[in-house]
Amino acid sequence: MVTNAEERGDLFDPDCPTRLILDRIGDKWTVLAILLLSDGPLRFTALRDGIGRVAPKVLTQTLRRLERDGLISREIFAEVPPRVVYTLTPMGESLIKPIQAVSDWAEQHLPAISAAQNDYDLNTA
Repeated sequence: MVTNAEERGDLFDPDCPTRLILDRIGDKWTVLAILLLSDGPLRFTALRDGIGRVAPKVLTQTLRRLERDGLISREIFAEVPPRVVYTLTPMGESLIKPIQAVSDWAEQHLPAISAAQNDYDLNTA
């Protein structure tokens, strides 16, 4: 019989696949894509422009991984030229609150972290 703890995995076990998921959802491009898609479906160009300074190849790889993981869906419309729209799945939508919380924390603590980094750099130089 498998217990709930066994189903969830053990983050502190180096071989636990949960670490791969954490790596994926902790990636800055994933975070930014999820936050942009939280407002609704977007085309590739809108995602690229919204994220800023992301290479198309990197964004494409990120979107493919998110689609493979079941966090976003990709819909192709038979038009000329073809139109592709990305949308969060219900599982992807469940990431909005946690990612927003971490993003809010980062923005709130940016001045303190910058000050700590400056202090550290001055004291270790």
